[in-house]
Amino acid sequence: MARPVWSGTLTFGLVSLPVQMFTATDSHTVHFHQVQRGTSDRVRNRRVNERTGEEVPPDEIVKGFDAGDEYVLVEPDELDDIAPGRSKTLEITGFVDLEEIDPIFFDKTYYLGPKGKEYIKVYALLRKALAEADRAGLATFVMRNHQYLVALKAESGLLTLHTLHWADEIRDPRKEIDDLPGKTKVTDRELKMARQLVDTLHMEWNPDDFHDTYQEQVAALIEAKRTGEAVEKAQPPSEPTNVIDLMDALQASVDRAKKPSRGGPKQTGRKASPPTPLGEAASRRRSSGGGKRAKTHKPASLDALTKAELYRRAGEASVPGRSSMNRQELIDALRGARRHRATS
Repeated sequence: MARPVWSGTLTFGLVSLPVQMFTATDSHTVHFHQVQRGTSDRVRNRRVNERTGEEVPPDEIVKGFDAGDEYVLVEPDELDDIAPGRSKTLEITGFVDLEEIDPIFFDKTYYLGPKGKEYIKVYALLRKALAEADRAGLATFVMRNHQYLVALKAESGLLTLHTLHWADEIRDPRKEIDDLPGKTKVTDRELKMARQLVDTLHMEWNPDDFHDTYQEQVAALIEAKRTGEAVEKAQPPSEPTNVIDLMDALQASVDRAKKPSRGGPKQTGRKASPPTPLGEAASRRRSSGGGKRAKTHKPASLDALTKAELYRRAGEASVPGRSSMNRQELIDALRGARRHRATS
């Protein structure tokens, strides 16, 4: 069983419930040691006296606040003496509707369990009351010399504790970001196409569908270097979409999203959206002549296609690395793919 990171008493009204708090999440980051280049020698951090250069044992280290002309020294037990409830009380001051808490305030999640079987009934009562009311209890408590604002919730059959940012810790985006769009005007056609793309890419939330591919690449890098194999580099980021190509990029994105994956089902349960005027126009440009009799013709010159159309064709041809290619690179890759098909 995991060890609790904090234990104390949860109070609401005149009811007190001894609880233990457990970390709810794990980090699967690959950890490295510091090693001197060219050797296998570990490099370790030491706490040293900057005047004498001598190492200082942990029990001789205290906290010091720089007051300008001197340091004000504070012992660890002095911080405990001034902590609310002596750092052992989690007092709920009130209950709020969950939807009232903006997601930006949430920080870290913990599990909360009763500290002993004799407190299970009180624990279950509070959990059920919170679940039926769909509310969260707001409380503060002190852990490791920090005071936290927390939201107590009922979910998945237990009580969870979510640490929240204080209001003055939330930065104003208008002061942090220079180029916010503000009242930028977009056309109805652009908005319709963007909405169509959002609807086409709609999916059900399933966290098991996502995993940390970067950590997998780090592990693969370590194994490749250990065995002397070649290291596969990631593709560079794609180029930003400019305003001129925006509609073409949106149309190509919708077309690609509608296209079934190789080996997958050819149809989905969702009815396909009717073609937009832009899509119809694009189809006419790619057609063999509208109402004229059908005839065999040469494919349109790649040089005459937009980058979005080139990207769509690169997707159909399964050109690797296409997301990072510029327009000329897409043309060269498509021509190479044509030559390969012609000779195979």
